[in-house]
Amino acid sequence: MPTEAQQLLDTLVESKFAESIEGLKFLGTFVSESFYYWASVFMLIIHVGFLAYEGGASRTKNVLATMLKNLLTLASVGLAFFFFGWWIYNAFPLFPVTGPILGPWTDFENASDNVKGLKALVEASYPWSEALGPNTADNLTGVFWFAFSLFAMTTASILSGALIERVKIGGYLILSVILGSITWVIAAAWGWSASGWLLTNFGYHDFGCAGVVHGVAGFFALGVLLNLGPRIGKFDENGKPRAILPHNLPLTMVGLMLIFVGFYAFLAACVIFLPSYKVETTIYNTPMTLASIGVSTTLSLAAGLVGAYISSKAEPFMTISGGLTGIICAAGAMDVYHPAIVIILAFIGSFLMPKVIYWVESLGIDDPVGALGVHAWGGLFGSVVTGIAAAGYPQGETYPAINLGGQLLGAFLCTIVLGFIPGYVCSLILKQLGLLRVSREEEMAGLDLSDLGMIGYPEYATVSFVAEQAKQSSGEMSGSGNLATELE
Repeated sequence: MPTEAQQLLDTLVESKFAESIEGLKFLGTFVSESFYYWASVFMLIIHVGFLAYEGGASRTKNVLATMLKNLLTLASVGLAFFFFGWWIYNAFPLFPVTGPILGPWTDFENASDNVKGLKALVEASYPWSEALGPNTADNLTGVFWFAFSLFAMTTASILSGALIERVKIGGYLILSVILGSITWVIAAAWGWSASGWLLTNFGYHDFGCAGVVHGVAGFFALGVLLNLGPRIGKFDENGKPRAILPHNLPLTMVGLMLIFVGFYAFLAACVIFLPSYKVETTIYNTPMTLASIGVSTTLSLAAGLVGAYISSKAEPFMTISGGLTGIICAAGAMDVYHPAIVIILAFIGSFLMPKVIYWVESLGIDDPVGALGVHAWGGLFGSVVTGIAAAGYPQGETYPAINLGGQLLGAFLCTIVLGFIPGYVCSLILKQLGLLRVSREEEMAGLDLSDLGMIGYPEYATVSFVAEQAKQSSGEMSGSGNLATELE
């Protein structure tokens, strides 16, 4: 018979052991929560980069309006993603191929097992759900929402740069919400979810969102640009493009460098690591490592810079844009690519990128930041080439292996069905309502003055601006009219 002291000791040991187990469980939760929290914080650097990138790419008369548009992108998409974007991601994986849209109207009692299995996720995604509030019983739902909201903001910001210097801010914000909180989210639900029908039925693989983010956003931008039209003076009377140079190319290049930094975090946040996991996985439940992301992102960035440098004959903007293109071209399967494959794919995609940009311009499309070459082309290339360079790679026991057919279907849905068509139709409606493009007078004066009533660089205003001010004040100051005439 154990003594009373021995019983007390055994009880104490059991209690401490139980506390240790609970502590280890909490540590696992805290590690996962911290990982996604800080990855999301560093993803915000992408938007610092977009702010500088697009501000530098615009002319001095539009720099403040361009930057403000980027800030409002975060606000509009962030709020919209809370109210319905997060629900769309969790509610649309099965629709319309293998199940219904999961919502309050879904009959969960008589539903199939795969529908019932998503019930908790859907209920936790409503804006009134306790899962998104201060809830010590659920550390992860809110931090996953945080990460996905940054993905959504990034997707919408891709559209922003293509439309600078002539889009109405209200019309743009409508488009940014449609893109950032609806169309790309449906693409993610279908092809970037463990339950998505594109994966479960066709084996679509898109680890770093080449098609799901960049393909959708790039082709959405193409549809909008066809209705928006080029900036005044971009093409001469014969349709030949004229150069409209950035007002601050160094700032634009610094912005792209910040975007590079943010994309390391973006791709890290694509990794799944939950408290019970023994190894990192993709969203497709295939094993991977963070190290592979570090190696592949660095090599694709480097090879992309070299490819664009050679192709563009050392043009600075094209060269640095090649770095981002290289990352996108390798993103689809950088979780499985050998480094040699990453280098080859990034080089090829970025070498062709300047040619795509020049070809788009020759068609009369004005894309000031080359979004169609970088994101539309890079996203299409990155998603399709996965079906060739990673063909046959297994995705667990329940999903089809990576295959070209699945990648082609996914790329078509992302670029055309969820990208180009919504972009074109929605912008056409806005155009018909007079909500898409600013007036000729506003564009000529600059959006800083027409929208904000101020200019970004008052200490060295342009000659044309000084001339206009001189005209307006000609009756108040002697000699002003002569100054205006001389400056003209």
